[in-house]
Amino acid sequence: MLTKKEKIAYGLGDTASNIIFQTVMLFLTFFYTDIFGISPAVVGTLFLVVRIVDAVTDPLMGSLTDSTRTRYGSYRPYLLWLAVPFGVISIITFTTPELSPTGKVIYAFITYTLLMLVYTAINIPYSALGGVLSKDPNERVSIQSYRFVFGMLGGLIVSSCTLPLVDWLGKGDNALGYQLTMVLMSCFGVALFLICFKFTKERVSAAQNSQLKLKKQMAVLWRNGPFRVLCGASLMLLTSMVLRTTLAIYYVKYVLGEADLVTQFVTLGMLGNILGCACAQPLSKYVDKKTAYIYLQYISAAISCIAFWLPGENLFLAFLVYFLWCFFTQMATPLLWAKMADTIEFGQWQDGQRLTGLVYASVVFFIKLGLALGGAGAGWLLAYYGYQADTELSQATKHGILTSFTLYPAIGSVLVAVIMKRYILDNKTVAQINTDLTARNKASSDTKKD
Repeated sequence: MLTKKEKIAYGLGDTASNIIFQTVMLFLTFFYTDIFGISPAVVGTLFLVVRIVDAVTDPLMGSLTDSTRTRYGSYRPYLLWLAVPFGVISIITFTTPELSPTGKVIYAFITYTLLMLVYTAINIPYSALGGVLSKDPNERVSIQSYRFVFGMLGGLIVSSCTLPLVDWLGKGDNALGYQLTMVLMSCFGVALFLICFKFTKERVSAAQNSQLKLKKQMAVLWRNGPFRVLCGASLMLLTSMVLRTTLAIYYVKYVLGEADLVTQFVTLGMLGNILGCACAQPLSKYVDKKTAYIYLQYISAAISCIAFWLPGENLFLAFLVYFLWCFFTQMATPLLWAKMADTIEFGQWQDGQRLTGLVYASVVFFIKLGLALGGAGAGWLLAYYGYQADTELSQATKHGILTSFTLYPAIGSVLVAVIMKRYILDNKTVAQINTDLTARNKASSDTKKD
């Protein structure tokens, strides 16, 4: 059984990841349009192209980690090797050099591509590490709850500190402020990755089948029905979630008309995220993970729709509804990641192949496609509704931002629930699979002794 110390250490790795992930989700679109000076349509295309390119590398990284053998394990070493490069590239991405408009677009494409590639290279093994810390299906929910609570703490740091730090460090120069803010956050993130590396331990041994060719691994993996369902759900979930999160700053600034309250709004959302993740484990004790996940999506959709009908002048209700949306949406997140470990064991039970890194990498591939579509959709919708930075927006543009922030994500949540109804691994089935695998391993061990 894992100690709280090790669970916290693992969670701190996601704090480090989320310092960048949440900065990208919350502020990068705004940084590119209002600080760097790139048009929303170009930003949307940039997000789509870069994230698709990045997503293609995920299965390759997963296969690589499964075949890695070091004295530190298969997945932990990447935290040590890549922490510093990750920090350096994060700073470069939020640096604003004096370039022509075309030069700025090229610079953004290059630096953002590098950021996403190094994020993949460190986050895929980090995610897979959560699947080899314990064999206990129930403890996996606890591990993922710790992970996402601490991950959202990283988001809380980003949401509450980014804009104040930009103002304080930049002293009126927002471009400099973003750069120096990322210097501080990146150094902090590097330290957290190293703590995660030092105080965690891999307990589930990597399978020998990792020597299979990638093409064969992918063929085996695609026979895993529950895995395919998670891929579809992850794609739709992240598309809708990123669309809503990206547009939050525009919603507060232009729909609510309270630009000074952006930090408070996104910070309250992060508090909702943290509390939601913390409630995932208690919920899983009383409600089947599949059932809980489906109903949480319906609740999120309903709350998102409510936000559409709120009177714009009622700030209290607007803040409360966003908090509740974040709370119920993120309560489902640890359940999703715990299901990934369940699909790994289903694949081992079905085909005798344990593809830990490849499963996490492949699901993350679809997560990143969702990131790409959600981020691109936000930029394209802003352009479609006539958004122009730092100008007085028309009522039609404001209504378009409101619709994109509320109704479109609600549709996405409903589709996630529909997809998850095809998921066959309820708690009873997972327990039986675990029992069967334990019996197989014991029989194999007894045979070798004979």
